[in-house]
Amino acid sequence: MNKITYIFLLLSIFPNISNAQDMDNQKLNAIIYTLSDEIEGNEGNWQFIIDSTLFICLTDELHNRMRIISPIVEIKNMTDDQIKSCMEANFHSALDVRYAISEEVLWSAFIHPLTELTKEQVISAIAQVYSCAKTFGTSYSSGALSFPRREERDARKN
Repeated sequence: MNKITYIFLLLSIFPNISNAQDMDNQKLNAIIYTLSDEIEGNEGNWQFIIDSTLFICLTDELHNRMRIISPIVEIKNMTDDQIKSCMEANFHSALDVRYAISEEVLWSAFIHPLTELTKEQVISAIAQVYSCAKTFGTSYSSGALSFPRREERDARKN
């Protein structure tokens, strides 16, 4: 079983377990080391690989912020339809993760206050970032549930 499948399995088996909050770099470091196939960096600035997918996790404990991101594609290689699909996904199917552009690259990004996170939320964030990166160009989904589009809601009414 690959690690990302294991992560989704953990989330489905224990969806309502909640550890105490007060996430910090040390706790985040332990979670990332447990899930990663490869890892570089130090507390507050990690680059890690899960199932051949690059992730970057950056934190700022002083300002209580963190982000987990994964590069997807250079903007110059995207079509207008793909950009539009990313924006629609941010509303309907990306949920806790967003497609975002920075430095001419499209990223899958989870951005959140650091100390308010639980272990399960970090694991879920990594799984959702992975899913949005992998489903770019197809379903544009975080892998979690999605909010139906108008045409889907209308079809349910009939």
